[in-house]
Amino acid sequence: MANRDLMLGQNHNIGIGQGQSLVLGHNHSLGLGQNHDVALGQGHSMDLGHAHHDHEIDLGHPHDDHELGLGNSEDQDAEDHHHHDYMNENEISVDQKPDHDDVDPDLVLSSQNHDFSLSDNNNQLVVGENHELDDNLELAVDSSHEIEIDHHGDMVMVSTPVQARALTADMTYQLTVGQEFPDVKSCRRALRDMAIALHFEMQTIKSDKTRFTAKCSSEGCPWRVHAAKLPGVPTFTIRTIHESHSCGGINHLGHQQASVQWVASSVEQRLRENPNCKPKEILEEIHRVHGITLSYKQAWRGKERIMATMRGSFEEGYRLLPQYCEQVKRTNPGSIASVYGSPADNCFQRLFISFQASIYGFLNACRPLLGLDRTYLKSKYLGTLLLATGFDGDGALFPLAFGIVDEENDENWMWFLCELHNLLETNTENMPRLTILSDRQKGIVEGVEQNFPTAFHGFCMRHLSESFRKEFNNTMLVNYLWEAAQALTVIEFEAKILEIEEISQDAAYWIRRIPPRLWATAYFEGQRFGHLTANIVESLNSWIAEASGLPIIQMMECIRRQLMTWFNERRETSMQWTSILVPTAERRVAEALELARSYQVLRANEAEFEVISHEGNNIVDIRNRCCLCRGWQLYGLPCAHAVAALLSCRQNVHRFTESCFTVATYRKTYSQTIHPIPDKSLWRELSEGDPSVNKAALEVIINPPKSLRPPGRPRKRRVRAEDRGRVKRVVHCSRCNQTGHFRTTCAAPI
Repeated sequence: MANRDLMLGQNHNIGIGQGQSLVLGHNHSLGLGQNHDVALGQGHSMDLGHAHHDHEIDLGHPHDDHELGLGNSEDQDAEDHHHHDYMNENEISVDQKPDHDDVDPDLVLSSQNHDFSLSDNNNQLVVGENHELDDNLELAVDSSHEIEIDHHGDMVMVSTPVQARALTADMTYQLTVGQEFPDVKSCRRALRDMAIALHFEMQTIKSDKTRFTAKCSSEGCPWRVHAAKLPGVPTFTIRTIHESHSCGGINHLGHQQASVQWVASSVEQRLRENPNCKPKEILEEIHRVHGITLSYKQAWRGKERIMATMRGSFEEGYRLLPQYCEQVKRTNPGSIASVYGSPADNCFQRLFISFQASIYGFLNACRPLLGLDRTYLKSKYLGTLLLATGFDGDGALFPLAFGIVDEENDENWMWFLCELHNLLETNTENMPRLTILSDRQKGIVEGVEQNFPTAFHGFCMRHLSESFRKEFNNTMLVNYLWEAAQALTVIEFEAKILEIEEISQDAAYWIRRIPPRLWATAYFEGQRFGHLTANIVESLNSWIAEASGLPIIQMMECIRRQLMTWFNERRETSMQWTSILVPTAERRVAEALELARSYQVLRANEAEFEVISHEGNNIVDIRNRCCLCRGWQLYGLPCAHAVAALLSCRQNVHRFTESCFTVATYRKTYSQTIHPIPDKSLWRELSEGDPSVNKAALEVIINPPKSLRPPGRPRKRRVRAEDRGRVKRVVHCSRCNQTGHFRTTCAAPI
């Protein structure tokens, strides 16, 4: 019979799985191309049985592929088959349909010194005890077929009932009589891992403190193992084991032993390296490595179990809150951190935290402007995160205080604003007259009136425009609403309202019901510096959304780390600025300078000027820092008319800007440091030696709130703030010639 060869293409590995074989007839060889290995760990020895003394091992030169030649010099019939089995008569299958080329009758090995051992019976291919396969190579079963070469030398593909699996072989799965384990749990884990690796399911017959017996779940399969406890020690040892299987393995995609705990242990290392790994990615990895298909819930629960060990449980987070608050005050002196529980059962109700660096920066360098907002937590016990945020001289958000409450209601908003008032009153002699922006819900309005009676309280235009959009669903109307809110004068404001009224009288009526002094720049009495929205949650959404699903202490630590990083980065960035004003203010003044060059200026006295432009005439008073266009008063920076007047009398424009826009004040904003907090394992030890720590607070135990996240996937509601500077596409109806809808949805009478 002619020599026939089986050649594997480049980059293919040989997979050895249970119950699959590659049967080669006499004088047939298996050839692997370049870089294809059957890999065994270093230090394995080659031992030829007595009955096969004529088998040869041919290792190539170091620079060539090492070859293993399985010859046969015995006098046998050419049609006899030699079955080379890997443990328990596992069969060899190949990755894909191979190419048929003439190759040398050799089996190529990797470049290291790896040897096989051929037993005396059945030419079995075995590896000595405690030997491991090379980590970089796989023995994989990627097909549910066997390849056989018949008596005539032809290659035949034979179907098998075993499902496609991927297996990274590990010889630690081999059990022997007398093998010992530290305890019964270790014994169970070893058996479980072996069952998953070798693709059979195991049924526990007996399991107690002294004995463990299991068998193969397949009916009639003789595989069985029995382990028992050694006297006087917790060690378990294998007493008896029947290693052979007659079942051929499982024929479905799941696995009975693939529990949540097994999933957790399988992906623990990956989650430690990448905690953001999604359950879907875990499913894909387990299927790729182990050939097992699990449910999404199993992967999610496995991830949650590991994350709980890494970051602590949600329950532990609430329990440690009193200690965490003490650590915030210890590491950041002057900070405010307080937690409140229900008097009845000490269940969590409220948490308030504000760092000293934020308090100092807001009171000494920020604009007297605050935005109030909230975001709903996604953690196990839900809750709401309340935020009070200022704005630095460059227009960036400057978080001042955080509150976490079990639910959003009027009472909790009143408490949060009371804490905010106490914070500001304690740290300054003269309470600044604030401008506050919010959605003006009932609880916030009452809280502001009671705690900040002199503050100007206006609508956040993001909330107002979203309500307007829901009511009328007309992009053009929404754009006009924003233009009306931005109008600097009453005349401009009324002109925009008339345009809205021409399109929809109902929309104009809806707008007029809301007092313009609460939202329109032309009527608003406070100074908003051009900020029409608080826009807190949207601006912070990139990291707040991720933190909102963590246990409460981990969430607050995520927020603290972000603030700490911001303070440092902005502090270092500002040290490189060489201008007098912050970049955004410098650009605004530069634009005003360009416009001012074409204006004509007439001087009335040392402080009053008349500025003539193509837009009209405006009166500027440089002593009171005001212009008839109201731009100087509202934004805190000289408008183009003011710049023209200042240039005409040789004044330095930068001297007439609000102090919060200077680089020196900006550096003062971030001059303080938010300090790190040590690991929770050190809290009690550090607190005991610090006299400033309230020892009684450390003994308080806060229980989780009673609100639990409901089952099922929550509905997503994306809130998108209107982009004021972008022109939106306006749809037009070809039937009634109105905007805001299409012909197909037109409801106008014919």
